[in-house]
Amino acid sequence: MALSDLLYPDNPKRKQELIHLHQELLDCMSTNFHATNELAGVLNEHLGCTITPTEMRESSTVKENCEIIIQVMSEIQHQVQKIDSDMKDKLEPVLYQKLYDIKEPELEKITIAQRVFSIIFGEATSTAAMVAIKLLGSDHLTLTVSKLIGVLAQIGASVLGGVSITIIGLGLEMILHAILGAVERSQLLTAVRSYEKHLAEFKAASEKYQHAIHEVTSLVRQQVQ
Repeated sequence: MALSDLLYPDNPKRKQELIHLHQELLDCMSTNFHATNELAGVLNEHLGCTITPTEMRESSTVKENCEIIIQVMSEIQHQVQKIDSDMKDKLEPVLYQKLYDIKEPELEKITIAQRVFSIIFGEATSTAAMVAIKLLGSDHLTLTVSKLIGVLAQIGASVLGGVSITIIGLGLEMILHAILGAVERSQLLTAVRSYEKHLAEFKAASEKYQHAIHEVTSLVRQQVQ
């Protein structure tokens, strides 16, 4: 046991809390990588996008992995905005407005979207049109993506950012190295509070993000069955 642990016996417990919170963060991040790839796959298959799937890099830090997933999510945002631009360019203003009219029947919106995709691709399936309408009309998805990108950026910039993904002991040393006694205790308390704050925000945003993606992918599976 380290001298500082003898002087401040709650330190080992704090360290274990930090390790546990770190693992929760990684589990949540891993699920977000999977959900993001699932949505990218739908866009690639049905809307002609070319978004490259990605995965969590175990040899990298939390910050680096945040940057990786932010890049993919930003590309998804860009592709959805491009679809919206294509719709606006190729539709009469009245028809384009119908796509965003909450009172307009969804089947009518899908028919309008399919007309546009038939021009773009030569032909288009109702599934492609349905995916487009779901993405364009989902403020929920748009807002959750933006929220999650913001939270990921905060995590990357925080004390958590430099922590290694898999080598937890080494990651903690990056926070705790050369720190003894009361200084270590203070640093541990700060780190734990930071983890708790960011993890709570991250889990809440992630749940909404994953739910929004599940709504789209579930509809696609129903369509192709």
